[in-house]
Amino acid sequence: IDDLLSFSRMSRQQVESAPIDMTALAQAVFGECAARAPGRQLQFTLQPLPMAQGDHAMLRQVFTNLCSNAIKYTRTRAVAEIEIGGRPEGAENLYYVKDNGVGFDLKYANKLFGVFQRLHNAEGFEGTGVGLALVQRVIHRHGGRVWAEARLNAGATFYFTLPIRRDET
Repeated sequence: IDDLLSFSRMSRQQVESAPIDMTALAQAVFGECAARAPGRQLQFTLQPLPMAQGDHAMLRQVFTNLCSNAIKYTRTRAVAEIEIGGRPEGAENLYYVKDNGVGFDLKYANKLFGVFQRLHNAEGFEGTGVGLALVQRVIHRHGGRVWAEARLNAGATFYFTLPIRRDET
């Protein structure tokens, strides 16, 4: 119920736009998520990320959901390899969170961002099926796009874009 309420509130919450150091935000969020996974061997790579213009709390939630998923879906690996990176591409900044986890079959990719849609059973991986729907809602509210690429048992990469504002260049 809490996840559903968060999802619902996200529709009504005003987007407070400010410059965001995405590298610092990703580093802080990953550190928090890693602290909730004691005993795991996590290899984290953070590439320099382009600055963004957006709502800090909302974009923090995006990184929290994506990093939490990366940690969760790498739990079957002796060493979890998680990378966050990004680059400018045309009128957008592209960001990604990549892992070496269980991945998923791309034929089900259309279900990833739906509320209560799960590609893995709840017994193996806890969750409500709301996190990626929330990621999509936040990114769309910022005028961006979100998608994923993966292979079953070969990891996943989640991408999102944010428009580059004229005052960012």
